Amino acid sequence: MTDFSVVDADDVGDIYAGTTVPGEFRPLTAALGAEQLAITLIRVPPHSDFEQGTGHYHEEVEELYVVARGTLTMRFGDEVLEVGPGAVARVAPHTRRSHRNEGDEPVELWAISRRIEPEDAVKIDEFWEASPRAAQQRASRD
Repeated sequence: MTDFSVVDADDVGDIYAGTTVPGEFRPLTAALGAEQLAITLIRVPPHSDFEQGTGHYHEEVEELYVVARGTLTMRFGDEVLEVGPGAVARVAPHTRRSHRNEGDEPVELWAISRRIEPEDAVKIDEFWEASPRAAQQRASRD
């Protein structure tokens, strides 16, 4: 390993490619060879309910969300906020969270946290109502 690394985020695989989840999810941690930090680029198209009404929390990890472009509707616990470009949200462990793009502009979001193995994310299937204006809806659960 060298003392530095530079990665173009668009050269890192998109986890959501070929799925019904809108947008992009590009984890850069491994490509960078990062040992202490985790970083992911998340792109959310206009009118997209990224997690389709689901959410998640972490057992140990505190996260930072940097909104580089666009405005997200973010839910932290029971509070819903509009978070615009240039804003940074810090979310403590155990805080339930999710986000969606209810606007007309694409959103670019960077998620940054301490790297731990194994990952400690816990998915919440029924966190909030899926956005009624979203271009897609949650898959039915038969």
